[in-house]
Amino acid sequence: MQSRAPIATQDLSRIERLCVDRGLKMTGQRRLIARVLSDAEDHPDVEELYRRAVTQDSRISIATVYRTVRLLEEKGILERHDFGGGRARYEPAEHGRHHHLIDIDTGRVVEFADPRHEALAQEIAARMGFELVGHRLELFGRKFPEARAAAGATPRRRQRERTA
Repeated sequence: MQSRAPIATQDLSRIERLCVDRGLKMTGQRRLIARVLSDAEDHPDVEELYRRAVTQDSRISIATVYRTVRLLEEKGILERHDFGGGRARYEPAEHGRHHHLIDIDTGRVVEFADPRHEALAQEIAARMGFELVGHRLELFGRKFPEARAAAGATPRRRQRERTA
C-alpha cells in the first residue's frame, strides 16, 4: 500500500488549517466543506454549502454537511448566526472584529467595522463599571427606495424561506 504524502500546510485553506491545528481528522469530504467555507464571501447556510460542495463532489450528502458544520461549530472554527429567515448562517470564527448589516429585503449581509462604534461600546461598558471583553452588533435594515430602484433589487421570497 502506497503511503500518502502529508499535505503542505501552505496548500490548506484557512478553515482546513484550523481543523488540523485543533486535531480534527480531515477526510476528503471534510476538506471539501472546509474549502467551500473558506472560499465563501457571504454567510452561507447549510443548504447553500451543500449546493456548492455537491458541484465539486456529487457523492457528498446533506447529512455529511450538517455533521461537519456542527463539528466545526463545536470546535470553535465556525460561528453561527441567526439573521432571520429561519436558517442559521455561518462564517469562520476567526474572521476579525466586524459587525453585520442585514438587508431585510434581499437577505444580503454586509460586514462592517467602525472605530467610533468600538469606542462607544467601550465607553458604555466602562460607564456601567465593566471591562468589555466582546460584543456583537447586527443591524437590520432596508435600502432607501431610490437605492433599491437603482440596484434593481427585488424582495426575496419570504414564503420559500419559511417552508424550506
